[in-house]
Amino acid sequence: MDKVIIKDLLARGIIGVHAWERERPQDILINLVLFGSISKAGETDNVEDSINYQTVAEKTLAHVENAKRLTVEALATDIAKLCLENGAVKKVCVRVEKPSVVPFTTSVGVEIERTRENF
Repeated sequence: MDKVIIKDLLARGIIGVHAWERERPQDILINLVLFGSISKAGETDNVEDSINYQTVAEKTLAHVENAKRLTVEALATDIAKLCLENGAVKKVCVRVEKPSVVPFTTSVGVEIERTRENF
């Protein structure tokens, strides 16, 4: 299976269980690996025969800006569902991280893998 990679997509949104995290948007770092066949696009040189990473990134950003989730687990699941709405995506790996939230760390977060069968 081929992979389309979206690395270090920086979004801003409300996320967290603490009151101070609910007051204003914070940085959320997202990494996606979209699994599917992109061989036809390699032959035709046509983006419509691939997984359009621009479209996926835009939909992800729009969702994160409005979701207001409590946990990164829930947000990662939302993003996985969103990615799997694209018929060309057979499996997705989603990493969601909150930079600089826990002292002495670069970031904290989760990584999940999902297929349509998971939903």
